[in-house]
Amino acid sequence: MAIFEVESVDGEARSGILRTAHGEVRTPAFMPVGTKATVKMLDPDEVRALGAEIVLGNTYHLHFRPGEDLIAELGGLHEFMQWDGPILTDSGGYQVFSLRDTITRVDDDGVTFRSVYDGAAERFTPESVAAIQSRLGSDIAMCLDVCAPAGSDDLAEAVRLTTLWAKRQRAAPRAEGQLLFGIAQGATDPELRRRSIAEIVDLDFDGHALGGLSVGEARDPMFETVAGAAPLLPADKPRYFMGIGDPEGVLEVIERGVDMFDCVLPTRMGRTGTALTSAGRLNLKNARFARDQGPLDERCDCPACARFSRAYIRHLVNQQELLGLRLLTLHNLRFLIRLTAGARTAIEDGKLAPFKAETLDRLTLEAA
Repeated sequence: MAIFEVESVDGEARSGILRTAHGEVRTPAFMPVGTKATVKMLDPDEVRALGAEIVLGNTYHLHFRPGEDLIAELGGLHEFMQWDGPILTDSGGYQVFSLRDTITRVDDDGVTFRSVYDGAAERFTPESVAAIQSRLGSDIAMCLDVCAPAGSDDLAEAVRLTTLWAKRQRAAPRAEGQLLFGIAQGATDPELRRRSIAEIVDLDFDGHALGGLSVGEARDPMFETVAGAAPLLPADKPRYFMGIGDPEGVLEVIERGVDMFDCVLPTRMGRTGTALTSAGRLNLKNARFARDQGPLDERCDCPACARFSRAYIRHLVNQQELLGLRLLTLHNLRFLIRLTAGARTAIEDGKLAPFKAETLDRLTLEAA
């Protein structure tokens, strides 16, 4: 049986099924981020109840705390965090290269950097990152890549090293049943992006990711890059946009042929008192919600909207009560998961364009 199967197509958009060792994922799929083996504020059963079918773990942070050997000793990442569905682990490359001040050396073999936890020297190579993810036992492992910041003068070198490292990680041992995704770099440079995609696709990974986007560049060039890049990726393999989670961005990349995406935005916004709603973003710290008895979003079926008022959640947020942050986190994740599911249904019905238009008409970037 194929790892990935496209079931419906509407323009460039696709709906499909991704099969992993721990179950199937319906695509398009939003993946909640569980950086340190937890989706912040939530129990795994709550995450599942929201409709999430796959979550992320962070190789960088799990390597340092508590360590892949301890996690393996305790049964692997699924058992450790009590999540029985698919898990994708990133390579740690984004964390290393986004913390550029900690890097002491980059060469063909790998990258040397200082840990953000204690400043100790550490080195990542394609082989070491493969070994960490193998010990974690994730369903999908990501290749070590070089994620250059927006406007970098080192894009060509980032592409070269990303390909070199991908070849080596492709040959490295990995856990039984673990899928491996390659990452294409090149930022918004069309020629470098095409080159990177061609080199990575030639290595025949189980899936492919578009990296080096949503890292500070303007939105329009980012979406133009996705529009040009997605059709160059194999149609019979999953396509992953790394790091997008705002409602507008999610719909834009789905429309351009992306199958999977992740972002810390919904959970981070929840922890700062902001709700994503069908009418835009709500800052619950705003005084105008002090007597508002309505739910966060009339269209939402999450636990927060089913039981609690905006006034109550505002009170919790302003008093720094953890329940308020938990409720907003539950709501924001449910909102994005429902939005993605709605897009999937629209693709199946051949109606993604009107679904997107109607959704964006309701949304405003700042509702409060």
